[in-house]
Amino acid sequence: MMESWTVVDTSPIGDYRVFSLRRDRSRSPRTGREHDFFVLGAADWVNVVPVTDAGDVVLVAQYRAGSRGISLEVPGGIVDPGEDPRGAAARELLEETGYAASEIVPLGRCRPNPAILDNTLYTFLARGARRVAPPRPDANEEIDVRLVPERDIGALVDAGAIDHALVLVAFHDLARHRARGG
Repeated sequence: MMESWTVVDTSPIGDYRVFSLRRDRSRSPRTGREHDFFVLGAADWVNVVPVTDAGDVVLVAQYRAGSRGISLEVPGGIVDPGEDPRGAAARELLEETGYAASEIVPLGRCRPNPAILDNTLYTFLARGARRVAPPRPDANEEIDVRLVPERDIGALVDAGAIDHALVLVAFHDLARHRARGG
């Protein structure tokens, strides 16, 4: 049976606003040898799949520094300290799009990359999404809100227009939810 490694020592390396970096010195339960692992510490994240009563998905297009390009995504962001993920989902939806929902339903959660990240991504469906205010994005966000019929999401994925891995997970979770009758 597989056993977890024992963390022998943890040393912070740096704090960079959206993530921190640490070195974990860990011991193998199989060999007893110690190895260094580098871990990015990050707050938990939320993704929200907002669907209007007309069957449109509210998407956001925004610049992403990692890819140096525009990414078509669902709204989402960081869970603030002391905030529950469902509350963060409602807040991010309103801030990024100006939309609110009649119901926020959990779809799933995943570990974005457990090899190097220590956080969790929570995905929610926002049913009955409707525009209630102008968007209020963060100072470093420039967001274009787009309505796309839910039936067209698969074609956007197939065409590579939606290629953000965590957004693909959100639509996978939505498809599983729909297959269960949700």
